[in-house]
Amino acid sequence: MNQHSQKLVVRCMFVSIDGFAAGLNQRLDRPFGDRTDGFHDWFFATRTGARMMGIDGGEEGIDDIHLANADANIGATIMGRNMFGPSRGRWTDDGWTGWWGPNPPYHNDVFVHTQYPRESIVMEGGTTFHFTSDTIERTLERAFEAAEGRDVRLSGGPSTVRQYLRAGLVDDLHLVVVPMMIGAGERLLDDPETADRYRCVEHVASPAVTHYRFSRAPVILD
Repeated sequence: MNQHSQKLVVRCMFVSIDGFAAGLNQRLDRPFGDRTDGFHDWFFATRTGARMMGIDGGEEGIDDIHLANADANIGATIMGRNMFGPSRGRWTDDGWTGWWGPNPPYHNDVFVHTQYPRESIVMEGGTTFHFTSDTIERTLERAFEAAEGRDVRLSGGPSTVRQYLRAGLVDDLHLVVVPMMIGAGERLLDDPETADRYRCVEHVASPAVTHYRFSRAPVILD
């Protein structure tokens, strides 16, 4: 359990109505994998999502409020290698620096889990990608240090978030349930202890998606 005043949070994690956070066969032209057409339409429809893409306009409302608040008080980020890019195995010198272009939306230190550590990559806008084979506990310690008193955001992908949930390290979990079925892929929630550990404290729906926020249930001592 996190003994810091800082929190490890998951915000705006997409999940299909049949429980998948990604489809099969992630690749360059399918960042979320197969059968995920429309999975992120709600995101791009918001004012915040449009701005991230360099587009004017976008809708305000419930979805935009949640998305705009997703980085509030965040000082560092953790993600898995599959979220950083589609390649597997040993790194190749192909110039890949993530899905997000020269100025990624993080603007802080991002710790990327991988079996194959490599030199850090400094990007525009204050984002630096650090590649680590440390345990999740040690990576979280490093992220807390880098965050300098602010919270740490766990961005994904689903297998990485699942590891932190199973270890009881996530303090708050915000899921965005998209009303579509993917059918196969990576599930986010598959552990009875995780189900026992968290309680839903908020749920609100827009015409596009439903937002659920879970917090760690208080420990009851016998």
